[in-house]
Amino acid sequence: MALHFERIPTDIDPEQVNDYLYLLTQTRNCPSQSFFKFTVYGLRFAYRLEKMPERLIRLPKIKRESRLPIVLSRNEIKRLIETPKLLKHRVAIALLYGCGLRNHELRSLKVADLDFDRRMLHVRKGKRSKDRYVPLSVVLIEMLQEYIKKERPNNWLFYGRIAKPAASHQFCKYSQRGLQWVIRHHAANVQIEKPISPHMLRHTFATHLIEDGLDIVTLKELLGHVRIETTMVYLHVAQFDKSRAFSPLDTLYGVAEKRNRSVACPILLREFEGERWNKEKPVKASGS
Repeated sequence: MALHFERIPTDIDPEQVNDYLYLLTQTRNCPSQSFFKFTVYGLRFAYRLEKMPERLIRLPKIKRESRLPIVLSRNEIKRLIETPKLLKHRVAIALLYGCGLRNHELRSLKVADLDFDRRMLHVRKGKRSKDRYVPLSVVLIEMLQEYIKKERPNNWLFYGRIAKPAASHQFCKYSQRGLQWVIRHHAANVQIEKPISPHMLRHTFATHLIEDGLDIVTLKELLGHVRIETTMVYLHVAQFDKSRAFSPLDTLYGVAEKRNRSVACPILLREFEGERWNKEKPVKASGS
């Protein structure tokens, strides 16, 4: 900003600062919200040091494009789960999709978090350190039991190897980059051209559940969202069955059940019959 105005920040008035920040919002590569916050907070701190409290700098309103999440089709997700040769990779991908876990939530899972009797998964310290329980599917339970039997994990459910020193063969929690590599590597093997990431499987989990008829409130709890508005974005992504009734009028007249039988709506039939009756009705000749 000092280079832009060719003067020190304390010589720049608040109106010029706001003009500069607004100018940045109009550029092609608009900086992040954090950049604007730190710029303003830094100026406020500088003004306090220079004993200039009258200069109030406010954050400009930044309008960003609202982008819908990208999701995988059911065929794509099935291929992604089945393609890895390592059981560890198959289970990790199945958990991301089958439970809607975030990257760090999966990597932080411990063997003690699995409750096979109650068919529940305890997700500890999710976003904003919020715990939640997520149901385990029958398929996931079978995969997890086979994985634990073969791999025998002790503490963490998924281990990653420490690179240095190489001879020590020490193990630690799965790394974020390692999990990202697993997803992208196997997605490339099955020719998935979408910009895939572990979080995309969470988006796919939510979208497919809505398509299967799950209510938005229950989905909010499964995802661990604080605000329902965050969950409602998946309503715009879901592809609903076109044969289902989306109007109460169709349900009222039973058109939804008869749609596949090419039966016309009773209202239209009645209107058509009325028009036909009017045409067939003899017209009385007027007297002369």
